[in-house]
Amino acid sequence: MALTMSLSEFQALGDWVLLGAFALSCLLGWTLHRTHFCTMGSISDVMHLGDWQRAHQWLIAIASSMLIVGWLNEWGLIDVQQAVSVSQRLLWLSLIVGGMLFGFGMVLASGCGAKVLVRMGTGNLKAWVVFLVMGLASFATIKGITAVLRNATVDRLAWEANYPLTLPKFLEHWTGLGFSPVWVATALALLIFTVIALNANGRVAKNWGVGVWVGVMVGLAWLISGHWGHVAEHPETLEQVFIKTNSNRMEAFTFVAPVAYTLDWLIYFSDANNTLSIGVCSVLGVVLGAHVSARLTQGLRWESFADADDLKRHVLGGVLMGVGGVTAMGCTFGQGLSALSVLSLGAFLALPAIVLGAVLAMKYQLWQLERHGG
Repeated sequence: MALTMSLSEFQALGDWVLLGAFALSCLLGWTLHRTHFCTMGSISDVMHLGDWQRAHQWLIAIASSMLIVGWLNEWGLIDVQQAVSVSQRLLWLSLIVGGMLFGFGMVLASGCGAKVLVRMGTGNLKAWVVFLVMGLASFATIKGITAVLRNATVDRLAWEANYPLTLPKFLEHWTGLGFSPVWVATALALLIFTVIALNANGRVAKNWGVGVWVGVMVGLAWLISGHWGHVAEHPETLEQVFIKTNSNRMEAFTFVAPVAYTLDWLIYFSDANNTLSIGVCSVLGVVLGAHVSARLTQGLRWESFADADDLKRHVLGGVLMGVGGVTAMGCTFGQGLSALSVLSLGAFLALPAIVLGAVLAMKYQLWQLERHGG
């Protein structure tokens, strides 16, 4: 939004942005519960069953979000270079190490950040424990003890550039040719669509419907933050602002750091300086959306830990997801969908690292079963 507005109008717009983010996140939670869309589940299906159904849903969601966001950028509705996942500094070691930690942790914790929120909404007590542990670990990695460790180690190795590190800009810099962001996004999306369509399993209509719908919601999340919530001049500071974001950059779905912000908001609820953000509304919305869906399908049931070992695995998984997700600057949604949709170069490092970490964790679990004669 480019028009100058009064402070009261600015505040009212902030409320509408939060309401829009909350409503969209409720819809996402509903969708994830009804469709069982899950990154970890898709990796597990491929590894253990050779089933690519859910993996195709995930890939279609990636391609759809790339296509939608590419054209939103082309039409001037958003500016992908303003996305929180785009910068001129590539923390390549942080992305790889953090991604692997997150991927390993999500297997131990029985799901990624988004899946944890969905399971919380269905009455899974294990997910509530993971939520608390992941939130504390991520908060510590944002500004606490593990933040000091992160800054002193992996964050020290970075590639500095004089241009925004997106795939089109990277190709343009190294080839000297002009690469239109919308056509790079379109080409990648069509390539993914074609590969899946040529596969027999890829023709299942449900895969396409679920994948495209998740991609649409990622696009809408960027639109809420980057267009509806964008104000060229703050009424008081006259600076550009993205309303109700923790980063003051354009944001979309991610579910690690916002869990920390949610705990912070709850703990300091009575503090007048403590305000809601898009990230907090996204966390609350996914839980509520999944809860409503579970109630309507008789899917609510209490589930707890089988034994002490089960508790230890989930606690360790929550710690690894919190530390890894912040270090990698995103989770399976934050890097694997939102950042990829804006063609952030970092996402092309973080996502394979997350998948590798998950594969290693699954192999480790199989080894443990064989070792104990399971």
